[in-house]
Amino acid sequence: MASDIVAQLADSLAKTGVEDGELSYKGQGRKLDDAQSVEEIVKEIQDFEGLQALRLEGNTVGVEAAQAIAKALETKSDFKRCYWSDMFTGRLRSEIPPALNSLGDALMLAGARLTVLDLSDNAFGPDGVKGIENLLKSTACFTLQELRLNNCGMGIGGGKILAASLTHCHKKSSAEASPLSLKVFVAGRNRLENDGATALAQAFQLMGSLEEVHMPQNGINHAGITALASAMQQNKALRILNLNDNTFTEKGAIAMAQALKHLASVQVINFGDCLVRPAGAKAIAETVSEGLPILKELNLSYGEITEEAALAVAQSVKGKDKLEKLDLNGNCLGEDGCVALKDAMESLNMGEILGTLSDDEGEPEDDEDEDEDDDEEDLEDVDEEELEEEEEEEEEEEEEHSTSKKATLSAPRPPDVSSFLSFPSPDKLLKLGANRALLIEQQFLIIFLTVTDALLRKAYSTPSFQGCSFVSSLLVLLGLIKSEDKVKPVLVVPGHLHALEHVVQQDYFPEQSVAVLEAFMSRNNKILESCGNARITLQTTLQRVKSES
Repeated sequence: MASDIVAQLADSLAKTGVEDGELSYKGQGRKLDDAQSVEEIVKEIQDFEGLQALRLEGNTVGVEAAQAIAKALETKSDFKRCYWSDMFTGRLRSEIPPALNSLGDALMLAGARLTVLDLSDNAFGPDGVKGIENLLKSTACFTLQELRLNNCGMGIGGGKILAASLTHCHKKSSAEASPLSLKVFVAGRNRLENDGATALAQAFQLMGSLEEVHMPQNGINHAGITALASAMQQNKALRILNLNDNTFTEKGAIAMAQALKHLASVQVINFGDCLVRPAGAKAIAETVSEGLPILKELNLSYGEITEEAALAVAQSVKGKDKLEKLDLNGNCLGEDGCVALKDAMESLNMGEILGTLSDDEGEPEDDEDEDEDDDEEDLEDVDEEELEEEEEEEEEEEEEHSTSKKATLSAPRPPDVSSFLSFPSPDKLLKLGANRALLIEQQFLIIFLTVTDALLRKAYSTPSFQGCSFVSSLLVLLGLIKSEDKVKPVLVVPGHLHALEHVVQQDYFPEQSVAVLEAFMSRNNKILESCGNARITLQTTLQRVKSES
């Protein structure tokens, strides 16, 4: 009898992780549609004394199920941590706000004091942000330290709602002598663009407590970067700043370099794929040389940096005994420049710190190439002026000069990418601004990942699907193993690895397959060298997922 009880307890613990006041259903792939489907979870929440954290990642939660879980949370006053990333896969976007509202209302009713709120990888858009708006403004978030909203598709509108909510929370909490002191903010792949980033920058400046900021791949150009630079300057304890794959240009890079002069605690700077260019790189080098005493990582890859600027960066890290990695790959050094850079780092006894230069773009063909994009920073303004002129002409023709001069000079708000893709037109394309190509690419990536998720989730749920064979075929197509059938590998591009990075984090993807991919990806393989940061990011993700499993 006793052995049966022990066996039941062991089975229960195997299904549900219980650790440090935490109840975990992470990665179980449960389809939780209604109250009946969550009866077990609800009972375990109710019976858990001192519940502090609930992990629902990798499950799919419907409105009724969320309401039932919320009801169980209403009495959990010790609750602190919400790990709710990737929990709406396959749900209609309209289902997500009411589900989040129910959960948020429960936490407020319980008198919870949150420290972690993670809703990453939920793709809920601006409406999803509205679903947590009341929670973020409430006393439950006065104590919030980590806010993770990576890959949620918030857009400009969602970014503004989020910024307003954080500002409201800070003001309200300050009035009660307990100001919001957010430490970690993660919002990569959200299409925030300039307006969203600028709104959030105002909230960051107000708080002044950030230690980590991760906002890669958001379509932000120099105007938004400058706003963020001003805000970062007020966050004196900042340690990690990741703005990878945004468009700084010289203006943004110089502004950020000035801000970094006031931030002695910075350890990791990731400005890779940010088009900092030579002038921006030199400004950052000056800042590194003069300060940043505990800098560990500096990434200025894929930034159109020339040999002279790269050597300035190399000299700037002299004496930085904490530095572990310098990434200048994918720039415009040329063969001689690569050799000179390696020699410079070797002369400082720091050769092992310099990352690969395998993706170097070569020297610029002529002086025009260095300056061909000088006006790119203002291209959006130029486009807007052209659009205004076109709109004035149209209005004059249609309204026979009845519109006032003030109205004709006011360009309408540019449409979002989804509007353009739904009903494309040259006018809408122009209105997307200078970053139109990047925005469309990001939207297609979201669509592609959504389709990939649906197909693979269906495949892995089919009993006849051979997962091992699928992974083997994948390795063949990537060129990591040879096929007995003489199947030729595809031309691997960064997008392939970005998609794979997303897939390996999903609950349907087997742990053993993660281990296999990690083993092959860790090998030196020239086929993947052209993928640069995408390869490194995938390797890092595989290692993390493997360690967490």
